[in-house]
Amino acid sequence: MKVAVIGTTSWGTTLAVILAKKGVDVALLGFTPSEAKKLAAERENADRLPGVRFPASLSVFGSIDETLRGASIVIVAVPSQEMRRNMREARDHIPLKTIIVSGSKGFELGSDKRMTEVIIDELGEKYKPFVCALSGPNLSREIAQGLPAASVVAAYDIKSAEAARKVLNSPSFQVYTSSDVVGVELGGTLKNIVALGAGMVDGLGYGNNAKAAYMAHGLSEIASLGIALGANPVTFLGLSGLGDLLATCDSTLSRNHTLGEGMARGRSMNEIIEAIGSTPEGVPTTAATLKIAGELGVDMPITKRIYRVLYEGLSPAQAMAELIGDLKPLSK
Repeated sequence: MKVAVIGTTSWGTTLAVILAKKGVDVALLGFTPSEAKKLAAERENADRLPGVRFPASLSVFGSIDETLRGASIVIVAVPSQEMRRNMREARDHIPLKTIIVSGSKGFELGSDKRMTEVIIDELGEKYKPFVCALSGPNLSREIAQGLPAASVVAAYDIKSAEAARKVLNSPSFQVYTSSDVVGVELGGTLKNIVALGAGMVDGLGYGNNAKAAYMAHGLSEIASLGIALGANPVTFLGLSGLGDLLATCDSTLSRNHTLGEGMARGRSMNEIIEAIGSTPEGVPTTAATLKIAGELGVDMPITKRIYRVLYEGLSPAQAMAELIGDLKPLSK
């Protein structure tokens, strides 16, 4: 058994580390040959996951051919806007029937496609039964440290999800399966928008009651778009919906929460992104989601306000004031 991991993001590195700790032969692809050489020499990803040492069975490579050669499972954990490029480079090295697991959460700007859709676009429709989506309340640093967590892997063919689950599952990282790929992907994608606002609520000091009410309406908004796109609404009450929403909205380890909180405290978006080191997925996701919602006729008041804060200069205080009065009861 060999698992290849594309993406030296904090999540990609975490997945590589926890699999290698199980004794799995893991090949991690460096972003560049020079990065691969650095990671291999230092035996840790000091930029993304400092202090977490690489187990002996984790190898780092600078070429996609070496990384993917002989792999029976390929995990892709790259920024959403980099998914297509990575899959285009990888497609000639991934044999049919290889299990492909997307650990990325977001929509591709322009096409507005989910990550599994982008993967199938590049690899071909015949790969669809082997494509999976992994999502859940998975703050990478906690998992890398061995703290208990759970996730769900969904696939168009449940046999592929089961195969991925057997490899990913461990005593401290419990993995479950689902056939609702759309719902699992949307839960992990849309919660980033809600988390931006949750950070603003915290930054403005509105308290736990306001934040809980905001998050409840956020979950309702996620489900509304999900149902319009064909997801099972029950999925949003599980790990990739409510579970991921709670973790992302309530943790200082969440980059989306950090961005929202910082903006509410008066810092500029660019300043915060520079300090974080990368653009949180909620930023492009908000733009793509608002476009999709408009095409489907789904009202998403939270997404509209977060978009105006990010792209039109609306203050977080004004956005939250509008939302408190604008959000509709969940019973309607």
